[in-house]
Amino acid sequence: MEVRAKKSLGQHFLTDQSIARAIVDALGGGDALEIGPGMGVLTQYLLTREDINLKAVEIDGESVDYLVTHFPAIHGKLLQADFLKVPSDVFFPGSFNIIGNFPYNISSQIFFKILDNRDRVPEVVCMIQKEVAERIAEKPGSKTYGILSVLLQAWYDIEYLFSVGSGCFAPPPKVQSAVIRLRRSSRTSLGCDESLFKTVVKTAFGQRRKTLRNSLKPLIQKKTEKEGWDAAAQAAFTASTVFDLRPERLGVEDFVSLTLLLS
Repeated sequence: MEVRAKKSLGQHFLTDQSIARAIVDALGGGDALEIGPGMGVLTQYLLTREDINLKAVEIDGESVDYLVTHFPAIHGKLLQADFLKVPSDVFFPGSFNIIGNFPYNISSQIFFKILDNRDRVPEVVCMIQKEVAERIAEKPGSKTYGILSVLLQAWYDIEYLFSVGSGCFAPPPKVQSAVIRLRRSSRTSLGCDESLFKTVVKTAFGQRRKTLRNSLKPLIQKKTEKEGWDAAAQAAFTASTVFDLRPERLGVEDFVSLTLLLS
């Protein structure tokens, strides 16, 4: 019995066992949730780790049937559901690590959910599209540095572990892949309005080729109206040198300062 890779679910099954072992070895112990186990290439090694209390969530019924048939130890640990739609406390009552070969078409949505649960998810080891992995791990100044880079780096220390060629999968994806590890940093607060911080980051990168003076015009206008500034006062405000920059030049702390400036 084999599981048919479904394009609609972004399925590409890892077949290289040495890569699978390396991914599992990169994860710390404790409660762990595997997202999208598919045909169990990671699951088989996770189940042998005595230091890991494993649960898994899989949306594909065909994969669920395969896993239950081939890995009896997964019985009672596997939930057929969409990870994006299930409250995190369904999996574990406390904190838990996350591991998986994330479906590339929803990897960003998975990361946003992880961010929403950042105080319950201390570590993530995942394989994603190489371009996305590089973007997430990138430092300011790069053209690939973007929204996910800032939002994830605000709360996690990120390591780019290794690249994975398309020949390691069935069917082979059209893109290269990579494995990264996220570990929750010691940060407990941004020191600014978190909702506004997200808005500033997303608005800035929404027009990343423009300077912040232009890309952040809607937020600057809100600040102007809030303060009751005239044109001269607004001009004085936007004369700050930070508004001459493009968003990729700003690190997390710079965005925090910018958020405080606009609040």
